[in-house]
Amino acid sequence: MIADLQCVVLDCPEPVELAAFYQSLLGGTVNRPDRRWALSDAWATLHPASGVVLAFQRAAAYRPPRWPDPAGPQQFHLDFAVADLDRTEEQVLARGATVLDAGTDGRSWRIYADPAGHPFCLVRH
Repeated sequence: MIADLQCVVLDCPEPVELAAFYQSLLGGTVNRPDRRWALSDAWATLHPASGVVLAFQRAAAYRPPRWPDPAGPQQFHLDFAVADLDRTEEQVLARGATVLDAGTDGRSWRIYADPAGHPFCLVRH
């Protein structure tokens, strides 16, 4: 091993708003002081209990991914383990997510987009 994962950074138009969206899913603290980076209007962080830090960086000309269109690739996605797909879907939609793939074929995951258009999956564990 030559490195440790410091955080996952998502480009977006509104960093604090997107941090609040993910806080509503994962809990944690938005913009907790951290010696590793300075907070600003262009940068926000989320420190959830899991320890994996998510960071949100303002991109002036941000264009959301268009899953699954390869002309606008997804760039990355996050998977979240959940016990109840139906209940969790209601919760993420109420917080501003949109359905990309409802998984009507009985599989154990569904695909959504956060308010800035980044895909994420809910996966039944």
